[in-house]
Order: sequence, then structure tokens, then C-alpha cells
Amino acid sequence: MVRKFFGFLYRETGTINQAALLLGLFAFFSQVLAFLRDRLLAHIFGAGTELDIYYAAFRIPDFIFVTVASVVSLSVLIPFIIEEESRGPEALRSFINNIFSFFSILIIIISGLTFFLMPVVSKVLFKGFSDSALTEVIFISRILLLSPVILGFSNLLGSLVQAYNRFAIYALAPLLYNAGIIVGIIFIATHLGVMGVAIGIIIGASLHALVQVPFVIKQGLLPRFSLKFNFALIVRVVKISMPRTLTLSMSAISMIFLVSLASLMSTGSISILSFSFNLQSVPLSIIGVSYSLAVFPTLSRRFKENNLDAFRAQMIVTARFIIFWSLPISALFIVLRAQIVRVVLGSGLFGWDDTRLTAAALALFAVSSMFQCLLLLFIRGFYSAGFTKTPFFINLISTFILFLGAWGLVQIFYFSLEFRYFIGALLKVEDLPDTVVLMLSLSFSIATIINCIVHWMAFERIFGGFSRGIARTVFEGLGTSVIMGTVAYAGLNIFATFIDNSSLLGIFLQGLLSGLISLGAGIVILFALKSRELSEIWNVVHGKFWKTKIIAADPEIV
Repeated sequence: MVRKFFGFLYRETGTINQAALLLGLFAFFSQVLAFLRDRLLAHIFGAGTELDIYYAAFRIPDFIFVTVASVVSLSVLIPFIIEEESRGPEALRSFINNIFSFFSILIIIISGLTFFLMPVVSKVLFKGFSDSALTEVIFISRILLLSPVILGFSNLLGSLVQAYNRFAIYALAPLLYNAGIIVGIIFIATHLGVMGVAIGIIIGASLHALVQVPFVIKQGLLPRFSLKFNFALIVRVVKISMPRTLTLSMSAISMIFLVSLASLMSTGSISILSFSFNLQSVPLSIIGVSYSLAVFPTLSRRFKENNLDAFRAQMIVTARFIIFWSLPISALFIVLRAQIVRVVLGSGLFGWDDTRLTAAALALFAVSSMFQCLLLLFIRGFYSAGFTKTPFFINLISTFILFLGAWGLVQIFYFSLEFRYFIGALLKVEDLPDTVVLMLSLSFSIATIINCIVHWMAFERIFGGFSRGIARTVFEGLGTSVIMGTVAYAGLNIFATFIDNSSLLGIFLQGLLSGLISLGAGIVILFALKSRELSEIWNVVHGKFWKTKIIAADPEIV
């Protein structure tokens, strides 16, 4: 059994759909653990000050990881790994050692400076906290500075694992990351409070890296530190990574800005924002990340071969499947939002009012779910083609839109009674106080939709014919999603008449049965429309993608 398990992990994955479904399957398991993680946090701490402190403390270390660790990210390194591999194993080993040594020095210097500057930075960003709470934010942030160091090293290993199409190993890493956090919550947080959660993050980050080490050792590519740099090579990598680093920093800065605004609102606002953001990230993790990661090596190879027709075709195929999955799931998230939040988080100190407010924020986030998933694909498409500056400038503009939008919507919400009542009535939270946090979710979705549309237009301008290739899928997905949402809503009302939804089991059954009927209706509609995506997904599942045999290194185009 153990041999079969490790054989599965080390097996090379074949087609894009097989790789994406495999990544999606592991992402689903990881999300189950993430649900358990958030449920434990909600149960123990509730949407209150302690959890606000934890989520605020997480932001600065996360910013360092997103920016500095992007030097060793998949999108940057995989094209270089493919290029160096073609020159021989010694060239590849030298490249890996150079990158590892450079990154080690860079991340240690940045983390060390941040450690000493943390009090100043935290005071500027989180003005809504009391002095005692701010002191705890600073202390926990300093502990969490270990995570970008460990996860950055894990990213480097992950680039090697992905370049060799060992998607199962890479997909297992985030699952272990969440498992480590859960260990911290259960065994440490009950004694040390949110500091125990921070220790769990360090445990999870370590597991994230360690699971990839055996394969890298087997390939003879475990990085070794050396002060003998190939500066020409480092400069090449930095030139490629810098626009990506700046692009990713926009997303991290946006979240810091939203959390900073939430700190000025009522107690628990940061927790509500973070819980709803984590829940809405499920489609992004399972669909957007899985497909964009699975397709990236192939896109890089196709563009390197100057096969633009195959490059465009692969982008079209991947976008079709992202739309196929994400639109119906978005509809279900919007309609079943209260059931999802109550089942996942409704425990202990997390009350019904917290549930309703988190559900409303989730619905606003879910509006942009498909656009978030496509955005990942467009960005990786530009990176694989060498257009690294384009995503940066577009993201820079969308970040300013987010800043202005969030600030403006908050002002309108406070000063316009009509607007406040409209939002409250639409999301069924008009009787709750302090619902201004919903403006942060709304501004995020508006900025994301604009961001994706501009990326889409830019990609179409450079690689004409992309939009035409996905038009049918968009219209089929929109129509199917509307019908699925309607069926799910009707199901909720029907099952509410004979299911006791005052209990966790009743709420779960109400949401589950409504969702299953809605999914059944969606499958019937797509079958009647002779959906290409439904047919291809069935062929992949029917072909037992988890038993894929080892094939050539270059994944075929579906």
C-alpha cells in the first residue's frame, strides 16, 4: 500500500485535464482541511478581537512571501529550468544552486529588517487596534516571518517538481500545510491563544517543503548554498521576476489595505472579511489555480517552440474548462451562501449574526469568482509568452481602482441611507449593525472584474481569436448557471418546509439536497446543449485519470 501511494505521487501526469483534475482533487482535500481549520478558529475565537489580531498579523509576512519569494516561483523558474535542463544536468544543478543561494541571502535580509521595523509598520497600518492588541499583532507577525523563508524554499522545490510533471507531490504540499495549522490550533492554540495558530503555520510551512525534498534528492537537484554567484544568470532571473513581483505585490497590498480599513470598523470586521475571503477562494484554489498551474509548463514549451497556434489553442481549451466549472459554482455559492457559512463556521463563539454577515460578504466575493480564475490563466499566459510587464501595469491600475472604490463605497455607505438599505435588503442583513465591511468585498469584486476584462482585451489584441474560441462556453455557462441558481433557490424553499434548519444537520441537508438537485439540472441542460466540456470531462473521469500511466514529458494538448 505504501509503495503504491509513493508510486502514485512520483508518477508523471499526462494531459492538461488529467493534471488539472489531479491538482483539483488534492486542492479539494486541502480545502476540506481549510474548512476544518476555519471552523476550529471560529469555534474557539469567534469573530472577535483575538482573531482580528491573528489575521492582521498574518498580512505583513504574507506580503514578504508574495513579493520576495516570487523570485523562486513556478511562473518565473519553470521556463529557466526547461532551458537549463536542455543543456545538461550540470547546467541545471548550477542554476538551482545559484538561485537558492541568492534567495537565501535576500529573504534573510528582508525578514531581518522587517523584524526590527514591525512596530512602526504595524502602527501605520492597523490604527484601529488598542495598544495592547497592537503589541500582540507585532509579536505574532515577528513569529510568522519564518513562514516566507520556509515557503520560499518550498517554492523552489515546487518549481522542480512541476517542471518534471510530478503534480501529485506538488498538490500534496498545501494539504500538509493546512494539516500543520490544524495541529497548531488543536494542540497549541488552546493553551497559547492565537500565538499557537502562528506556530501551526510554521509547522505547516515546514511540511509543505519537506514533502517535496525526497523527489528533488532523487533527481540529484537538492540546492546547495554557495557564495559564488553567476551574476549574469541572477540578473536574467530578476529581470523576469521583477515585473511579476511587482504584479503580485499589488494583490498583497490590496489585501493589506482592506484589512487596514477593516481595523477601523467594528470588532470582528477583519475576521468577517478574512473568513468570507477564505471561503470564496475555494473555486479559485480548486479551479483557477489547478488549471493555470497544470497548463503553464505546456504554454511555456509551446511559446518557446514558436508554435503560436498551439499556444492559443491551449489557452482557449483551459479557459473553456475554467468557465465551465466556475460559473455554476459561483451561482451555487451565491444562493447557498448561508448554508455554506453555517455548516463550515457555525460553531462555538461564531453566532448567527456573524454567519449572516459572512454569508453576505461571501456572495459579493463570489460575483467575481470566474474572473479571479481567468485572471490567473491570463497572467500565466502572459508570463509564458514573456510579456511580464503587461500584467503589472494592468494590476497597478486595478489596485488604484480598488483603493478608490473601497474608500468611496465606504463613504457612500455611511452617508447614503438609501444605498445602505438597498445593500442590506439585497443581502438580507438590513437589520444588522456595522455592515459597512460588505463594502470591502464589493470593491474587491468590482476591481477584479475590471482587472480581468482588461487582461482579456490585452490578450485578445496580442493573440487574436481567443474570445471567439470560448464564446459558446460563456453563453452556455451563463444560461446554465442562472437555471441552476433558480433551481437551488426553489429547493431551499421546498426543503425548508419539512427539514429542521435550526440544527446543523438540517442546514447541511437543506443545502446539500438543493445543491444536488441544482447540479442535476445543470448536467441535464449541458447534456441537451451537447456541451464539449461535459463530454471531455466525462472521458477523462471515465478513463481513471488517477491511474494515468507514465508518458512523455511534454503534456499533449487536449
